[in-house]
Amino acid sequence: MPRPALLIVDLFSRFDFPDGPQLASLAFKAAKKARRIRDAFDEKQWPVIYANDNFGDWKCGFQQLAEVCRHEPGPPGEIAKLLFPGPDHYTVLKPKHSAFLATPLAVLLAKLDVSTLVLTGMALDSCIIATAIDANSREFSTVVVSDATACLPQRRPSALTLLRSTGGVEVRTAQALLRSLESGHER
Repeated sequence: MPRPALLIVDLFSRFDFPDGPQLASLAFKAAKKARRIRDAFDEKQWPVIYANDNFGDWKCGFQQLAEVCRHEPGPPGEIAKLLFPGPDHYTVLKPKHSAFLATPLAVLLAKLDVSTLVLTGMALDSCIIATAIDANSREFSTVVVSDATACLPQRRPSALTLLRSTGGVEVRTAQALLRSLESGHER
């Protein structure tokens, strides 16, 4: 039976890029919401998948990357400790914006019999949008959890407008999503 999967995008970061320091505290807020959603998915034994940039280190695996972040001070370490992958979670390293581009994500989702993708992470205006559009083009029902995504405040309204205008991506709050999960409706 098809089921939803939670995709947590790019929340493991050192925030050592332009706008990174400003995005760090916003990412921590999004990570707290993503953790609540992850707990709900874990409880239902639904797939949780992490897709993350590799920081340009092509020799680094996901677990190494997560460990590096876990030992960083401030938001990088706080987020990594909050969201560190469990043994039943899946991980994918991605080279560019979309979690689908040049990764095994589509094959993994097919093997897991996933029909709906729930997206959380950062940044809403780049990696989340790219992943959501790619998911929709692959005919997945796609939900972006608006308050479980990080984005610079001045970019958030246009990013949400773009997602809503596609007609193929549903935008929900964490509270609305969790309420629907509790009532037995995954969407």
